[in-house]
Amino acid sequence: MALLTASSVTGAATNVAPAAMSTSDTVSGSDIGQNGALLQVINGGGASINVTLADPGSTRVGNAGTAVAQAVPAGADRWFRLSPGHINSATGVATVTLSSAASVTYKLIRC
Repeated sequence: MALLTASSVTGAATNVAPAAMSTSDTVSGSDIGQNGALLQVINGGGASINVTLADPGSTRVGNAGTAVAQAVPAGADRWFRLSPGHINSATGVATVTLSSAASVTYKLIRC
């Protein structure tokens, strides 16, 4: 499990280079902040992958939160919004899991 590195985009043109992902990564709560963060998952592989943003919350009766896997087709990319609700209060990070990390990169932008 690796901590993903976030970039800030200011008023000037900014180059954000993609970096490799693993099958289970985290995003610091300080990078998500109160405004959230945008995660671009870039699938350079030959098969579709699933991306899941963990839901550390619970229902009013104490049941665990439900996370839904989202597909990223082969050769495509998708954007995901991380909100403060994705941060696990016990660990201070949000967890992102992939069904496969072969040829998958990301860009993470603070909002």
